[in-house]
Amino acid sequence: MKVLILDMYGVIIKDPDGGLMPFVNRTFPHLSRDDVYPHWQKGNIGELSSLDLFIRLGFEGDLRKIEKEYLDTLEINESFYEIAPILKKHYHLALLSNDLSEWSRYLRDKFKLNDYFDVIIVSGDVKIKKPDAQIFMLTLDKLGHQASDCIYVDDRRSNLAAAQSLGMDTVLFNSRNVQYEGKTVSNFEELADMLINL
Repeated sequence: MKVLILDMYGVIIKDPDGGLMPFVNRTFPHLSRDDVYPHWQKGNIGELSSLDLFIRLGFEGDLRKIEKEYLDTLEINESFYEIAPILKKHYHLALLSNDLSEWSRYLRDKFKLNDYFDVIIVSGDVKIKKPDAQIFMLTLDKLGHQASDCIYVDDRRSNLAAAQSLGMDTVLFNSRNVQYEGKTVSNFEELADMLINL
């Protein structure tokens, strides 16, 4: 069987950016992306815990409650539940996500995602994030497959380019409405139609 590697945000989770800025700006309207994202990037490679991230941004009080409030703003792409079992009949499934370890764990538990994937790689756990080629190599190593056995699905072109450079086939999940020269789908139904008829 070949392998289908899926990104999380903008593919399985609806919001490509994880809804962090709108949530932060409800409490701190003056904070910009430049204020927030350096801390978020550190969290994404395991240099900052999720609660430390909220402290750095200025949140006070019951940080676990605040964190849960944030994570509960995120919605899953419901069609994943319908299409993933179909894809699983034809492919080994892997999840490759840039995320804080704690956030990924919470969302995967909440949406019961762990059962769908043979391999799960989260940047916060392995201290490397996409589009670094090393995180793709680590995923291949865990899968025990060659890059040429894999199809990688992401909403970011830079991540697709990194996967392509290693020899993976790629598909843009176009939740950002961007131009892309390669294979593109806008939902899981289209992805299944494309991949099962390959």
